[in-house]
Amino acid sequence: KITNMTKIIDQLEKKRLEAREGGGKKRIDAQHARGKLTARERIEVLLDEGSFEEYDMYVEHRTNDFGMANQKFAGDGVVTGSGRINGKLVYVFSQDFTVFGGSLSETHASKICKVMDMAIQNGAPMIGLNDSGGARIQEGVSSLGGYAEVFKRNILASGVIPQISVIMGPCAGGAVYSPAITDFIFMVRGSSYMFVTGPDVVKTVTNESVTAEDLGGAGTHTTKSSVADIAFDNDVLALREVRRLLKYLPASNRVAPPFSKVHDSPVRVENSLDSLIPSDAGVAYDIKELIIKLADEYDFFEIQSDFARNIVIGFIRLGGSSIGVVANQPKVLAGCLDVDSSRKAARFVRFCDAFNIPILTLVDVPGFLPGTQQEYGGIIKH
Repeated sequence: KITNMTKIIDQLEKKRLEAREGGGKKRIDAQHARGKLTARERIEVLLDEGSFEEYDMYVEHRTNDFGMANQKFAGDGVVTGSGRINGKLVYVFSQDFTVFGGSLSETHASKICKVMDMAIQNGAPMIGLNDSGGARIQEGVSSLGGYAEVFKRNILASGVIPQISVIMGPCAGGAVYSPAITDFIFMVRGSSYMFVTGPDVVKTVTNESVTAEDLGGAGTHTTKSSVADIAFDNDVLALREVRRLLKYLPASNRVAPPFSKVHDSPVRVENSLDSLIPSDAGVAYDIKELIIKLADEYDFFEIQSDFARNIVIGFIRLGGSSIGVVANQPKVLAGCLDVDSSRKAARFVRFCDAFNIPILTLVDVPGFLPGTQQEYGGIIKH
């Protein structure tokens, strides 16, 4: 009996090693060569050390067509589970590009849905680390049905638990819609892309020649489309900033925003604020200086800093409490309101409202930006 048990344990450990290797050493080396971490390395950076509890490690796809019966990997291209960030419970999935390019299959989707259901039920943030080529074409409709199940849960979770997406590689086709309806999207410069159709399809259909970077890179989505909130230079920085963002967010809409002890006197005096606003109304100043000096310990987490820069949004602490800030920025377009800044601020206000985060509004605005472009863009509605 002892010998049989030892064999079973050895077999289990062998299976674990296979699952941890993903698509194999060659593909892992290729991932590293692109300057990217593997799915499991990303989880190690994101979560508190030793806190990760993995689910469904040995799941394999169920497809036998197109030679897929002979191509099976434990985990099926996504690592899922729970862990802790700053001691607080979170749920996470991390797509593994070394297995079928991180493509989504029926079982891959079911693993993601399982942790999303648990996050909603237990009232904990959901973090998705996206690195996927889209639907697994060998599975056809089954794969697309899997996406529908994921989207459904994104909607059910909206305003109930914070949802954060980190785009850490290609994110194309069906893969882009789920991140788009989460609360925050981070991207990595030079290695992450988001587009519904890639450059080749665009060239075929519209005859436009465009690079992947110009079509859907981090620069495009943080400055032009506003799909993404912040871009970072590498995987590690992006994951560390997710940890920092969560310090400001409640676990769910059922609990109060987090309170943190700070070593900052509530009666400290900032004499420089006396001269911040110029006596001449035609001279600009930087509203961020005011926000930073108001904040506990001068800590300001800005959101969408590169898009619609005439309005500033983000999180600070006041007396230890988490606060959302909306402020006009006189340095850009004199701080006037336009379509983009209106959309940017409104989405942020809706998020704060859903999670009971108080809002501090700093007003210095000459009015609305006039012009045909604004009227055609629907400024009245926005």
